[in-house]
Parts: sequence; C-alpha cells; structure tokens
Amino acid sequence: MAVTLSLFVLLNKSQQFLKPETLHFIGLIGSLWEFHSCMNAAVRATVRVGLYTGAKVFFVHEGYQGLVDGGDHIRPATWESVSMMLQLGGTVIGSARSKDFRTREGRMMAARNLVKLGITNLCVIGGDGSLTGANEFRTEWSGLLADLVKGGKITEEEAKKSSHLNIVGMVGSIDNDFCGTDMTIGTDSALHRIIEVVDAITTTAQRSEVTAAALPQYLALVTALACGADWVFIPEMPPDEGWENHLCRRLADQRARGSRLNVIIVAEGAISKDGKPITSEQIKKLVTDRLGFDTRTTVLGHVQRGGTPSAFDRILGSRMGVEAVMALLEATPETPACVVSLSGNQAIRLPLMECVQVVRQCISLTFFFFSLFLMCRSFENNWNTYKLLAHINPPDVKSNINVAIMNIGAPCAGMNAAVRSAVRMGIIQGHTMLAVHDGFDGLAHGQIEPINWNSVSGWTGKGGSNLGTKRTLPSKMLEQISLNIAKFNIHALVIIGGFEAYVGGLELVQAREKYEEMCIPMVVIPATVSNNVPGSDFSIGADTALNTITSTCDRIKQSAAGTKRRVFIVETMGGYCGYLATMAGLAAGADAAYIFEDKFNIKDLEVNVEHLIEKMKTTVKRGLILRNENCNANYTTDFIFNLYSEEGKGVFDCRKNVLGHMQQGGTPTPFDRNFGTKMGAKSVLWLTDKLKECYRHGRIFANTPDSACVLGMRKRALTFQALTELKSDTDFEHRIPHTQWWLKIRPIMKILAKYNIKLDTSEHADMEHVIKKRSALGK
Repeated sequence: MAVTLSLFVLLNKSQQFLKPETLHFIGLIGSLWEFHSCMNAAVRATVRVGLYTGAKVFFVHEGYQGLVDGGDHIRPATWESVSMMLQLGGTVIGSARSKDFRTREGRMMAARNLVKLGITNLCVIGGDGSLTGANEFRTEWSGLLADLVKGGKITEEEAKKSSHLNIVGMVGSIDNDFCGTDMTIGTDSALHRIIEVVDAITTTAQRSEVTAAALPQYLALVTALACGADWVFIPEMPPDEGWENHLCRRLADQRARGSRLNVIIVAEGAISKDGKPITSEQIKKLVTDRLGFDTRTTVLGHVQRGGTPSAFDRILGSRMGVEAVMALLEATPETPACVVSLSGNQAIRLPLMECVQVVRQCISLTFFFFSLFLMCRSFENNWNTYKLLAHINPPDVKSNINVAIMNIGAPCAGMNAAVRSAVRMGIIQGHTMLAVHDGFDGLAHGQIEPINWNSVSGWTGKGGSNLGTKRTLPSKMLEQISLNIAKFNIHALVIIGGFEAYVGGLELVQAREKYEEMCIPMVVIPATVSNNVPGSDFSIGADTALNTITSTCDRIKQSAAGTKRRVFIVETMGGYCGYLATMAGLAAGADAAYIFEDKFNIKDLEVNVEHLIEKMKTTVKRGLILRNENCNANYTTDFIFNLYSEEGKGVFDCRKNVLGHMQQGGTPTPFDRNFGTKMGAKSVLWLTDKLKECYRHGRIFANTPDSACVLGMRKRALTFQALTELKSDTDFEHRIPHTQWWLKIRPIMKILAKYNIKLDTSEHADMEHVIKKRSALGK
C-alpha cells in the first residue's frame, strides 16, 4: 500500500507548506479512436513534477478499464519510465473504452483499487466525456466507500484515510472543442499533419485540378485560413441557398485569372441551410459535371491523430502537467474538480462541471454558437477573417488611400502570410496597396510598385520574404525616404520585421520633427525567429524556428540510439534573446539551456557536468545541452564542448552541433500562418481607423505617439502599443525587451531535467469561471 510521504512543498511566497497526498496519474481518451499524438508530454510532466514534490505517482494503463481491473494495470511510475518519450506519438500508458466504468459496480471496483493503494488524487487526460466520468466518480466517492465498507471490501480505517477524492483534468482533443481553453492538447499537432498534406497536394498542380479535403470542424476552418483555401464548408455556418452556383462561378473566375489549383475544405458534418449533408464526393461530382474540372478528394482520417507532436503541444502538455500537479496539491475536500487550460500564454483553472454544463447547454444550440464559444474564443474572428481574405470583394468607391508594405531585417517564415492578408484587407477597404522591395533601402531608392489581390495568391505557405528584406536602418536615408513617401503619395506604412523594424519605426517617428512626410500612421508587426521585439509576447516566425530546432534535436538524440553515454551540445539562434533555447529545451527535453538573460558561471557549468555524470548511472544515457548563440562572450559553444568533453572523459563523450540559418528557413507552421494572417489583417483595419482620425484640412497628418504602434500579442489579446512608450522596456544594446514572460517557465525545464531547485508558484493560476468568460465573449 502506498504511503503518504512526509515531505513538504513550498507553494508560495507566504511560506505556506502543503503536505502532498499520494498522486495518481491516469491518462485516457473518451474512446479508442480519439488517440492523438501529444499525450506523452503531459504524462511526463505530471509524473516528474509529482515525484519532485515528494508524492508517489502511479500509471493507470488502458484508461478507466485499467482503473476497474486494477492489478498490473496500476503501476508505480518512476523518473526513468517517462524518459525519451517527448517525441513519441500516442500515449505510453494506453487508452480504451470502458463499459464497466459506466456502471456503479465498475466504479466501486475502481474505488476499491484506489483505496487499497492509498490514492486520493486523480489527474485525467481526455475529452468532455472522460472528464464528466471523472467528476461523477468524485461525486459518488463517499457513497462508494460506504458501500465498500458495508460489503467488507475495505476497512473503516481505509475509508477514513481516503475520505475524499481530488480530480484535475487536462483536455486532450484534436477538435479543440472544450470550453474555456484557447487550445487543447493535440490540436496544433493535428494542424501540422493536415498542412503537410495540403502543401503536398498543392505541389501536384502541374495540371488544372480541384482538390476537396474532408476534415474535423475546427481544424477545417483553421486549415482553410492557413492554406488560403478557395472555399470551406463548416456545419456552424451553412452556405446560403444557391451555393452550388456561387461555388462554380467562383472557381471559374479563379481559373480565368490563371489559377491552376483550387482547394476546398469540407468539415465533418457540413450541412446546407435546409440541413442536408454536404460531402466531398458531392462537391467533386458538382464541379466535375458543371465545370469539367479535374477534381480529386482527399479524406485525411486518422493521419491527423498520428505523428510526432509539435513543439507547441509538447510545451503545452508540459505546462498543463505542472499546473495539474500544483492544483492537486493545493486542493481541499471543498475544492471543486477543475480543468487546467490555456488562455493566451497563461495557465488557468476552470471548474470542471461548469465546463461540462456549458457543453451540454451549447449542444442544444445552433452549431454556430456551439463552436463560437466552445472551440475557441477566436473562432468568430477566424471565420470573419477567412471570409474577407478568401474572395475578392472590393468596395464600389475607392478610398484614395495608398498603404505601403515592407519587410525589414532577417527573413522568417510567416512574413508572406502577413503581407498577403495586409494587401487583401487593404484592397477590401478600398485602398491602393504598394509593395516596397528590400526594406528601407527600397523605400529610399524608389523600389515601390502596386501589388494586387492575385499578386499574393499562394503566399501563405511560402517561407522567407517574397518582397525582399534587408537589415539597413533608415537613419542615413531619411531625406530620400521622405521624398519617396511624397512621390508615391504614401498615406500609411506597414513595417513587418524584427528588432530592426522596431528601431526603424522609432527612427521614422523621431524624424517627424524634421520631415512632415513622416507624419503618417505606421504599424510594426513583429516577425523574427528571435522573438525579441518589445510589445509582443510572440513574433511571427518564432514558432517555425522552434519546431525546426525541436525536430532537429529529436534527430540528433536519435543518432545516439545505438551509442550509450553521449551528450550533445547544440547552439541555437536568437541573438541575445534566449526564447528559442529555452522553449526548445522544454520541448526537446534538454538537460540545460544557457541564455543571456539567466546569468551563469563556471560553477554552474560544473554542476551541469556533475548532473550528467549522475544521469549516466541511470538507464538514460543521453544528454542534451542547448546554448543561445550570444549567451556569454567567454563561455562559447567551443568552450562548453571542450569543458564537457574533458570533465566527462571516461563517463560520456560529446558532440557539437551549430544549427545556423536552417532555423530561419522552411515552410511556415500553422501557427505562424494564422498568426501572420491575423496580424496583417488587423494592422490594416487599425490603420484605416487611424487615417480617419488623422485626416485634417484635406490631408493626412499624424504626429501623436499613438499613430505609430507595435501590434503585438499580450497575454490574451492583440494590442497596439505606441513605439515611443516601449522605449523604456527596451534593452537597445542587447536588442531584447526588459520584460519577457517566458523566463517564468524556465524552472519547469530544470525540474523536468531533475535539478533540485525551488518552483516558485507565487503566480499560480487561480480558479476562474466559465460563465464570466462567456459573458465577456458575448460583449
């Protein structure tokens, strides 16, 4: 029988200590075919943080059925038992349907098995059905114990020790269909699989053809946005009557403009206004019969649930696992069962039954409101953005406004998606859109030309910068730039790029005192792999780079599969910003990540070497060390490699890898495509409103601080912040913000690597309420 350990955990700055209960981990899915590729990161984090706090952790194999059967299905988990699993798809503890658990007799057997092991905490991973079952189990707990005592299955003393059951859930679903969370575990990886297939399909367009792909509902909409699909059918928004004629007319128009391929996305359960189903085969027959186009259908099926987890899902699973353990340790008999979720970049807790009740209420509503609330708070924005950008529908009257777009700094994946959406949104607003080639150099030398709707077709999935980009700043070319702003009659400027774009924007603002031509609205969209632009938690391109690093680290570690006792030193990009090294370290399971923001010395390096020497004595005989390229001028990658090689001699050998510019290349991830698309569209809408405010005496004149802003994501929303106001939060010497949110999650990586450090949970997630979120959404 498991014994409650007499250890204490520091939980907050008020020196409150909690005595951990025996912790039990259960990983499960509502039904067998709901397996997806991203559960193992959550399993690993929950096990290791549970052990870190001094709790005893158990695996329950095969879901609720394993809970009912007991025996070997419930086994103690060890630190090594969850090693080398981050890159694995599926779930190592299995999942299965359980008819037995649906009966009271089955739940009594499950309760008996838990009581005998002294387990009073459950962490459940699954969908709404699995989590509802867990809450019902908790509600019945006292009655089940009473019946077990009455039947002589457990003693009064055992029942007293297990008098209450704590429940924490993590939502695992590729459909992203649970309320209160921005993204469920598994959704991002499913999008990766889908986009890979859609991208592969587009390369087959050597001849004219139409491709119809059938997908789950949420995934269908986001995929349509990410790949620029010509049409998407989703049950939440049935097409208008006569959609067949409209679709065929649109496809014919696209062909007339030279398009060789049309992509149509069809969601599962798509219906017409009169409730009749719409299928991919039906659309294929319609297009073939009416237009004579060569048409193919692709049903992705379970490929969406497989494969290697994305970096986002690994980090999400790890963060949710940590939060789940903290929620269990803080729980009291009065604490309601909760679900740990993601809101923006913040971990939150929601009452489980509030979420389930909202699900049940919404099921009776129309599909639109069901998805609008449950799938994602941004569902409506996704739908509206897609409708605007997918089909040309310019206003009858032109605005007589010229908006210029440029890329600044190093190229990155997602830049083209932002340009495409900005161009198309500008055209929809009636503006004339101008492309500036080669950054500020191009603006100074007149490399400016109109760009139209069709010019940006297919740009969403292309890496790099189609406009061309340079790092040159405008300070030495202000005279030429002002002349060309006047010559081309530019009324507003969209600057897409990294730290150079931010600094360049500041220089243009400062030049307003001398050059009146600079008194136009400007917006900077952060786009850099370094994720170092003040004013935004995330930059376009960083997610693609992060996935590149993570997948490369997976391959590097795999290269040592037949070689024991090897440590890899990997250098990442990022300038002085340690975002990539830290997040890749968390996603790839690194033993350490050296960054500029977290100072280290020779003693820290010695501790890391000793840690790896001890690690080699276990069954895990591989190590991974990440180093940000500018973390320390003296402790270079070569120095660290030589130090580890010398100090580890006879215990492990070392290999060095400098990833270089491969981190800037590649096709954009789904996140970067959608993020770029939303940022581009929102920037032009903001400029349109700002131009109206700045129109005075027949001309545009913008010289207030809020007329030149950075558009960034802050926690849960896209916000505009004045460039001049961000100066105080900027370390210009090292090209990073003073405040960086991700530094707070660095301890998670160290704990998961088995370092003995304190976990500061002073900013732990408080319990929020779904009803409040729902009311805010309605506003």
